[in-house]
Amino acid sequence: MNRELQTIFEKLSFCLETRKFADLRIILLDLEPADIAGFMENNLDEKEQLVFFRLLPKELASDVFVNIETDTQERIIRAFTDKELKALIDDMFLDDTVDVIEEMPANVVKRILKNSDPENRKQINELLVYPDDSAGSIMTTEYVSLSATMSVESAFEKIRRTGVNKETIYTCYVTDRRKRLLGVVTVRDMLLANNQDLIADIMDTNVITLKTMEDKEQVALKFSKYDFIAMPVIDKEGCLVGIVTIDDAVDVIQEEATEDIQKMAAVLPSEKPYLKQSVWSIWKARAPWLLLLMISATFTSMVLSYYETNLALIAGGALYAFVPMLMGTAGNAGNQTSVTVIRALALGEVQFKNLFKVILKELLASLLLGLTVGIVCFLKLWLIDSLYNAVTIEIAVIVSSVLVLAIVMAKLVGCLLPLVAKKFKLDPAVVASPFMTTIVDVLSLIIYCTISIALLG
Repeated sequence: MNRELQTIFEKLSFCLETRKFADLRIILLDLEPADIAGFMENNLDEKEQLVFFRLLPKELASDVFVNIETDTQERIIRAFTDKELKALIDDMFLDDTVDVIEEMPANVVKRILKNSDPENRKQINELLVYPDDSAGSIMTTEYVSLSATMSVESAFEKIRRTGVNKETIYTCYVTDRRKRLLGVVTVRDMLLANNQDLIADIMDTNVITLKTMEDKEQVALKFSKYDFIAMPVIDKEGCLVGIVTIDDAVDVIQEEATEDIQKMAAVLPSEKPYLKQSVWSIWKARAPWLLLLMISATFTSMVLSYYETNLALIAGGALYAFVPMLMGTAGNAGNQTSVTVIRALALGEVQFKNLFKVILKELLASLLLGLTVGIVCFLKLWLIDSLYNAVTIEIAVIVSSVLVLAIVMAKLVGCLLPLVAKKFKLDPAVVASPFMTTIVDVLSLIIYCTISIALLG
């Protein structure tokens, strides 16, 4: 938090403590809703949050409400009277109301719907039907719709009349009587046209659209690709049913990135911020993966046990000391590649059809990396490790050579696993990262033990 914002928060706390509510409101009018929500969450206890929220100006309350945490939202809803709740819901955009409903228990949802207007309730229920990962689940039905036969002057009149309750008025959508999408026109286009020009003459008919059942991650990628602030959502008949705005796309990008990071770290995804998670929920998110990885590590123990006797007899057991280094370096090399490929898959930069290009690129890169690390490893073994361990020139050559092979193998496994997982419609983040370590460890041990025994045994 910057110093200026911290100073403002201190003023807010002082006004709240001294009950100078008029001064408090003046300060709040100059703050962004997200910053006000941050002040509520981080500086006030539960009782103070309720008092503070009731003091918010009407035009700010709904914007602040959608930025606070789910448990705080629930407490506010339970504390509000039906009249207060209705005023809050009526001032919220439909997609925000749906987001709130999806996180609330059944009795709270029932109360929200009860205090919604019949028309809003109908639209909310329609939006709730769509799967959580679809474009329909994040769209809003509050958009500006124009007719192709309208003049620019008439279009502006409609925007002034209806735009106050719309999520965005900059981009307007042209539809026919059956709500089929004909084109799109921006306020900029209309401002630069004559008042008598028809919308049909200035609208863009080459519209990039979203489907209601399209994956919301793909929706976010389209926003990133085309730099739109809003995109229309159509159904199977080509009828306009809603729009997705850039703020919702940014939320999706953040959610998906967080989810991928959690999966790659072998943690079940959680929608709550870290400090809001209980110890029990953290245990539930981490324990299953730790148990699974512990069991999968049995294969490593089996391989090491199989070669243990012969490996211990070779070179006075000196080879045993380098097993952790080989496994660790190979694992790190594989993780570098798998994380890169998983992210490229998520961004649509790589597909399964690019398999051979990816393999070739990683093969060449792994050879260069392997030789670099292998040469440094040889010098380290010969000049440093030989001072306190029975390292001969033969052992140094073998360990360094195996390290090169292990890095090449790990890089190939790291690029193949995510691509194959994606091909079989599995989540690459779930399949690749947690299991790659075990696979790389087993293969590294087999390579190391086999070569060492063959050359020195």
